[in-house]
Amino acid sequence: VFQVVSGASSSMRQLFVVLVGVLICGPLALARHVSFMRHLAAWSVLFLMLLVVVVVIFLAENGPDESLADISKFWFGSGAVSIFAYMNSANNIVFAYNNQFNVPQLTGELTPEPTVKRMSMVGIITVILCFLLFASVSIFGVLAFGVGENQLNSLVLDLRPMGRNPLVLLSLLGVMLSVLTCFQFHVYPIRQFCGFAERKLRGRAVEEADVEWKGRTVSRWIDMAVSLTSVAIVIVIAVVVTSLKTILDFIGAFASAWISFVVPALWQLQLLRRREGFSWVHYKTLGCLALLGLGIFFFVFGTYSAIIAAE
Repeated sequence: VFQVVSGASSSMRQLFVVLVGVLICGPLALARHVSFMRHLAAWSVLFLMLLVVVVVIFLAENGPDESLADISKFWFGSGAVSIFAYMNSANNIVFAYNNQFNVPQLTGELTPEPTVKRMSMVGIITVILCFLLFASVSIFGVLAFGVGENQLNSLVLDLRPMGRNPLVLLSLLGVMLSVLTCFQFHVYPIRQFCGFAERKLRGRAVEEADVEWKGRTVSRWIDMAVSLTSVAIVIVIAVVVTSLKTILDFIGAFASAWISFVVPALWQLQLLRRREGFSWVHYKTLGCLALLGLGIFFFVFGTYSAIIAAE
């Protein structure tokens, strides 16, 4: 996004990534609670809606792309793509809806009282909103920028020729805010897992009082160290890897498929096995096995597809 907006060189992009990581992502990652970003998250969603509006305006001014002269290409593409292209699209979809690791933290921070019913309502609203955003971007994006060679890797690149338009510029800056907000939500589960692991290794219960050092508990110091280390690792990856699509494809297949499909199915199977009268042919068990099989497929073939595409 920075290169599209500013026209900067690759070396300037790398410097910008480092500065944003150190000055913005690092401090934000140190916050104790994820709910402090609720306003940033709301603004990021609004900016993504603005991006949809920008694409619709572009479509209204220029009409459908010439590559869609044959309407069948809108539904089936140009026919010049392999199965790996479709698999990488599925990887992106899996990543887009991968928010399971944030649910426990968000549930615990609901006010005035966290309940399953309230969190379920939050989940329904957010999934519907995400679906509408993704569907709108997909439909209008294809109509506006076409298929095959006419369509670039992302809407950000598609909008590059109009980068000096104030509305387009605002929408692109909003996309940048959305990416930064999304990044913080991904750092939190890493912190939670490492915090849980270190207390287990030290033989301390989650709610047990901890030793203090220089006004903060040892767990909090470790939490901050893990946060900054995570940010540093991501900065290195962002500097080295120039294609956002490559990162999303790989994360969607390798990490998101595991978290979204494999682990929930395994947990549910374990819970079902503890019940009296458990049967492998019960519809709930078969449903979990189907979800597990789908997750393994995404994990194995999706990861392979992402690696092939990156070569």
